[in-house]
Amino acid sequence: MTALRPEPVKVEAPENALAVKILKMKRTQAVLLIQSQGSVLPRTRTSLISEVSGAVLKVSPQFMVGGAFDKGDALLTLDPTDYEVALQRAEASLISRQAQLTFEQARATQAKKEWAMTGRPYAQAPILALREPYLDEARANVLQAEAEVKQARQKLQRTTIRAPYAGMVSAKLVDVGQYVTVGTPLGESFAIDVVEIRLPLTDNDMAMMNKVEFSSPADAPKIVLSALVAGQTVTWNADLVRSEGVVNQLNRSQYVVAQVADPYGIIRPASGPVLLVGTFVRASIAGKTLSNVFRVPRHAMLEGKQVALVDAQSRLRLTSVKTTFGDDEFYYVSAGLKAGDEVIVSAIGTAIEGMKVNPQRKHIDIDTTGADK
Repeated sequence: MTALRPEPVKVEAPENALAVKILKMKRTQAVLLIQSQGSVLPRTRTSLISEVSGAVLKVSPQFMVGGAFDKGDALLTLDPTDYEVALQRAEASLISRQAQLTFEQARATQAKKEWAMTGRPYAQAPILALREPYLDEARANVLQAEAEVKQARQKLQRTTIRAPYAGMVSAKLVDVGQYVTVGTPLGESFAIDVVEIRLPLTDNDMAMMNKVEFSSPADAPKIVLSALVAGQTVTWNADLVRSEGVVNQLNRSQYVVAQVADPYGIIRPASGPVLLVGTFVRASIAGKTLSNVFRVPRHAMLEGKQVALVDAQSRLRLTSVKTTFGDDEFYYVSAGLKAGDEVIVSAIGTAIEGMKVNPQRKHIDIDTTGADK
């Protein structure tokens, strides 16, 4: 019975298929995004310095750290008594010099009449006889007195320190009762019409940009700033206005400058969220536009510039591709793929040509901004 028993039926072992996630390729137009970061700084910052001496009599309620003011607002008032007295003296001196000029003009007129009585022409008259030097001296004294009045009036006006622009106070150094002299620092302020952000760019970042120099703001790359404010991510639109045109010797980066208008929403209250000076922001700069490329996630690119595809028989096929550019998230493939190819984007360990796979048909499509959807 053992010798005559039938041979057992041989059943082929089932081939295990590896479950993979796929990304269906489609040609797209990709805008490269350059990432940078920087701190928000005021475009205009001013140190307020006293131009006259005196005791501080009055301090505006806006003259405190964080206080906002308009152009021309009085921030500080110094004791004007000495300068009021100096102005009165200068005006009195001017009146006296004007009276002397009137007296000399009368004398000069009388001298011309007396010379006319001689019957000789004025061209032959000595200048002293016509009192011309005395008249010129009187005119010069009036001009000097007028200059002294102007100077005294200016010093009196400078006892009131006024805001040179609409802005905010960042430092307060004096208060009521303090005596200040010429050159004493009073505080610091900055303008709130425009703020700037210096953004460092590496050589790789510069390669992703079209150009740094541009003729008008319309030609400038668009920038989106983002920061974490009160636990939420807030964004602002910014304009790239210029390049500093030098390479930093410490980090070998080039710096470009972006601007945001009306950061505190004072000029246009509904202009958007407030962007405080000193905020650390991240910037996304629109760079070159790549046409007719395939966007392949970095983790899907295999060694040797290869990608793993799924063919019609659900088997893995390796193919070489040519990349145009690569950033932190994607490679942009210009050759080696065609529309409709299914690229494996999940981890597969060692990719073996012809191995059986079980693709998940829930495709992960990627839009032109690079965000998964």
